[in-house]
Amino acid sequence: MQIGDVILSNPTLFRRVMSLYPPYVGAGIRVTRVSDNFREIDVELRLGKLNRNAMGTHFGGSLYAMTDPFYALMYIANLGPRYNIWDYGAKIEFKRPGTGIVHAQFRLSGEDIDLARQSARDGTKYLPVHHIDICDSHRERVAVVEKQIYIRKKHLKPAPARATASIKAANG
Repeated sequence: MQIGDVILSNPTLFRRVMSLYPPYVGAGIRVTRVSDNFREIDVELRLGKLNRNAMGTHFGGSLYAMTDPFYALMYIANLGPRYNIWDYGAKIEFKRPGTGIVHAQFRLSGEDIDLARQSARDGTKYLPVHHIDICDSHRERVAVVEKQIYIRKKHLKPAPARATASIKAANG
């Protein structure tokens, strides 16, 4: 078992590790909640001296960073090690300047997980798209992020033939 497997099997540990991840600490990003089944994650970003832009509002890169790994990690936690999963693409649309604390919520339904399993079952790549609203404390949208995730079931390599079998076949 690898360290990532341990973190993705313990929501409390995951929340703490992600909140202490150095790029997140510097950006002011904090994971505030992780459900037991890793299908719900809440994240917040506080405006501070290190993450504000020239206009005194949230730096766009920090807004995007608060959404970066979560859907991929949620799929990994739910689908397990038999799948290759990573972020495939993203787009951000800024709606209004963000100040104070902004929030993002990530949600995967049972149907999302089932569709991923079904779509990637034969090794075909599956590219689901999720939209994340980043909202301020008044629940007004500051930005909308579109995340596309790459999911493909890993191909199992056949076990190597035993040496005695190949020697017998060669000697015929």
